[in-house]
Amino acid sequence: MSVAEETPGGEDMPWVEVTPEAARRLLVAAVEAFAERGYHATTTRDIAGRAGMSPAALYIHYKTKEELLHRISRIGHDKALEILREAADGPGTAAERLADAVRCFVRWHAERHATARVVQYELDALGPEHRTEIVGLRRESEATVRRIINEGVAAGEFDVPDVAGTTVAVLSLCIDVSRWFNTQGRHTADEVGALYADLVLRMAGVRK
Repeated sequence: MSVAEETPGGEDMPWVEVTPEAARRLLVAAVEAFAERGYHATTTRDIAGRAGMSPAALYIHYKTKEELLHRISRIGHDKALEILREAADGPGTAAERLADAVRCFVRWHAERHATARVVQYELDALGPEHRTEIVGLRRESEATVRRIINEGVAAGEFDVPDVAGTTVAVLSLCIDVSRWFNTQGRHTADEVGALYADLVLRMAGVRK
């Protein structure tokens, strides 16, 4: 499944923050190749070929294949954290904010399923310094969801004996959508987001 087959959602131009245009084309090609073949099985020649460029042209913009993966991973994790924080800091009860966080987080993983697979599942291919940086962002995402759940418990909205464990379960459930979602499937990204929001509220033992 290529990046071109991902559903557009709310982002008219993915990777708009990547400039110049040649660098963006290479990054899009890398996402497609990594999602299809995996990071280790992909060569810089594969990436350049998909972008319609020579292998030498790639090194003008990215020193290594790992630098490309880091750029993809950093942008993706920044976006994931932005989605969760926007919901966590929004209006409403803890239950409403948790549902919004899950709905938006799942929708992004469905709409950008090829991209999200690379962002979420190629972490171990990063070098030590870059991996430490991305793990830090993942911990911030986890802390954001944990905060919503803790606030719900404190307010008497949730019945969650193990907040840390439930937080990991919620994030794992959302992230896994990128592994199986199919744009040609029976459910849209919005429908899956709504379904998962309901499942997570049930998991949190929401007191009606």
